[in-house]
Amino acid sequence: MNREVVTSLQAPSAIGPYSQAVAVTATRTVYLSGQIPLDPQTGQLVDGDVGRQTTQVMENLKAVLEAAGLELKHVVRCTIFLIEMGDFAKVNEVYGTYFPIAPPARATVAVAALPKGARVEIDAVAAA
Repeated sequence: MNREVVTSLQAPSAIGPYSQAVAVTATRTVYLSGQIPLDPQTGQLVDGDVGRQTTQVMENLKAVLEAAGLELKHVVRCTIFLIEMGDFAKVNEVYGTYFPIAPPARATVAVAALPKGARVEIDAVAAA
């Protein structure tokens, strides 16, 4: 896979752990459904704050990627859904630890509610 971060000085710089765009020449693309912070062993929402919930979401995404034979480094696009934009900084902090170098393109949106009372949901697109 050829994965290249695209940056334009004519558009605002990224203000968090995301890239303005990611260009991919790929032979295989995997679209990951949104993950909420469910413990895969119990099927229950994890206890804890939005930081703990974000960690579980990222671990769930990582597990699905691994099942597809991919890793987080193959992710080219994510969408983060939050029920409270006040959680943005904490979610961003945790999310950024999973993409420390050349993070994927990303959008974050506020929603009225998420399944099972989750505070955060994240979906992804990966290419290899």
